[in-house]
Amino acid sequence: MNYYQESLKLHKKMQGKISVESKIKVEDNEMLSLIYTPGVAAPCEAIKENKEAVYDYTGKRNTIAVISDGTAVLGLGDIGPEAAIPVMEGKAMLFKQFGGINAVPICLATKDVDEVVQTIKNIAPSFGGINLEDISSPRCFEIERRLDQELDIPVFHDDQHGTAVVVAAGIINAAKLVGKKLESLRVVMNGPGAAGTAITKILLGLGIHDIVVCDEFGILSKETTKEQHKKELAKATNPRAIRGALLEAMQGADVFIGVSVPNVVNERMIQSMNEKPIVFAMANPTPEISYDIAKQQGVAVMGTGRSDTPNQINNLLAFPGIFKGALASRATEITTAMKIAAAYAIAELIAPNQLREEYILPEILDDRLVAAVSEAVSEAW
Repeated sequence: MNYYQESLKLHKKMQGKISVESKIKVEDNEMLSLIYTPGVAAPCEAIKENKEAVYDYTGKRNTIAVISDGTAVLGLGDIGPEAAIPVMEGKAMLFKQFGGINAVPICLATKDVDEVVQTIKNIAPSFGGINLEDISSPRCFEIERRLDQELDIPVFHDDQHGTAVVVAAGIINAAKLVGKKLESLRVVMNGPGAAGTAITKILLGLGIHDIVVCDEFGILSKETTKEQHKKELAKATNPRAIRGALLEAMQGADVFIGVSVPNVVNERMIQSMNEKPIVFAMANPTPEISYDIAKQQGVAVMGTGRSDTPNQINNLLAFPGIFKGALASRATEITTAMKIAAAYAIAELIAPNQLREEYILPEILDDRLVAAVSEAVSEAW
């Protein structure tokens, strides 16, 4: 199938992928009077008296906004808000189908951080949570940080934290499979953008202390790194004070995680890693090293962002359950503890005797997934 041509046909035929449907059918004047004037004044007055009653009388408790400015869409980059709409509609559709959550796609015609933050704050009363999507780095860090501080509903940048949760789940199970303890792992992270930064932080939260982060210039150094989020990563990582490029970072590593660019890892780098290496090469559509080459060089567990190889690192394993749990518990934020709980919930869906090189993450359509993640996130709050 030519997915691009068939997708164009489908989107043109459907004119979008989502619609708004009523829960109540208006068939007579009595029902009209209940759902609109004059009856609707009663819930309005109740909410006026107690703002928290909005969760009882409206759809706020199960409705989120999926918000983008179109600056970092898929592998397409800065394509603008209009061109981002199909992706946001798709995300809203997935929230509904997999999590039973109502989601409204919203694309903003501004790249200004202050305007993005203020716009989201202005529309926040209608929503129980905010899913940020496809906002470029480093702006995404500031936008999320400020919204976390200034809103009383959970804010979640899925490109960062959804990816991080699924990677963490994969690392938990891959480490079990190769017989290594999390705290003993030496990890190399290549690509400290939005996803790479969040992955590094959640791995630190898992108790993995030896992480070396590389960008296009080599290993991050707190002396030479200029960008603020990279400075913070440099301070929290590289405990052995390694210097050099990716080649030097990979020597003796147990794990390589890439959210960077195609084909930056070669056979020599893989051969320099420890026994039973774990490689998550997630550059899309072409990974940092191909699945076949990595396996030929002795990689024990390999994951990619692609659906045509085993162990796909797919955010869909995480975000419906995370939001379902956050909404159910009326969380005001999504904490590190909630993300780690989600990672373990995903990992534990595969029993130890089921683990194998090609099966370290559950299937996306596993009907246990959302309930398990949701319950874990609720308990962690």
